[in-house]
Amino acid sequence: MRMLLLSNSRDPSGNYLVHARSAWSEIARGCRTALFFPFAGTTMGWDDYLALVREALAALQLDIRGAHHCDAPATAVAQADLLLVGGGNTFRLLHELRRRGWLAPIRHAVCNGKPYVGWSAGTVVATPSIATTNDMPIIDPGGLEALGVFPLQVNAHYHDALPPGHQGESRRQRIAEYLVLHPGATVLGLPEGNWIEVRDGQCHLCGPHPTWLFRSGIDPVALGQGLLPAA
Repeated sequence: MRMLLLSNSRDPSGNYLVHARSAWSEIARGCRTALFFPFAGTTMGWDDYLALVREALAALQLDIRGAHHCDAPATAVAQADLLLVGGGNTFRLLHELRRRGWLAPIRHAVCNGKPYVGWSAGTVVATPSIATTNDMPIIDPGGLEALGVFPLQVNAHYHDALPPGHQGESRRQRIAEYLVLHPGATVLGLPEGNWIEVRDGQCHLCGPHPTWLFRSGIDPVALGQGLLPAA
């Protein structure tokens, strides 16, 4: 499988899809067409979202089609060289993918080598379950099971900061709650600016910040850039 899974879409200055450019170029090499899934977008219209992505990725010279204009999921996925799944609300994304019949064609294509790029919600939906998203469940997606093309859970936009006086749980505490009920799972806390590259059967952690690894019964581990250690 070939995947590029980004924690976020914007840099600290608000520029869209400008980081990890070398990884973008690598995964898009040899690709001429891409299929973009805008379904996580909720406050932005899907045509506007498509236009934003086309503009941001213009240098890759891809012919990018919007999945919301496609009536035959299996055919549309088969005809695309590259799959792009954008960020927004993860529950909305999974709801639309499931009800429109996209999950099985995407899963089949990615497992058979079609490159996949996701950011934020698009990264989370690549994992076994969207249970480790940060998003509000604004719609019932018909179950939390997701694509499962990436074997570990991901918490995108990961940080452990709390505002002074805040009495709610930290992100780390929320992940600990998840692991109490799913003790066999592994969760990666992926900070903004970081990404995961999957190629040749290996998972590489990339970006300027430590990526945190969470497992039940052990202290969280900060991981630097490089190959993800085996379980």
